[in-house]
Amino acid sequence: MSPANVPLWAAFIVVLLALAGAGLSLTGAFGLIRLKSFYERVHAPTLGATLGMALIMGSSVLLLSITEGHLVMQEVLIGVFLTVTTPVTLILLARAAAHRDRYENNPDAPPKM
Repeated sequence: MSPANVPLWAAFIVVLLALAGAGLSLTGAFGLIRLKSFYERVHAPTLGATLGMALIMGSSVLLLSITEGHLVMQEVLIGVFLTVTTPVTLILLARAAAHRDRYENNPDAPPKM
């Protein structure tokens, strides 16, 4: 089956998932611009990217599974990689910034636990 012959119900779900994922990613990007401190800014894109990626990945898996005629799961590997690496990167960036801010005696530094 070609992508042009996808049933209407499936096309509607694919578009809905892709738009919802893009909207969440865009919301995370706006949070990156709008929020003031580094610690606030680093959090918004991480949440938007993770959930937005999951919805876009779901739409891709659905579309490819329908067009190929069997379950296509290659995109899930990309999703697993992004789901694992994005929060780990957030934690490493936040810890490095907190360490730097404490070392420089920045008054906005988070308290040491």
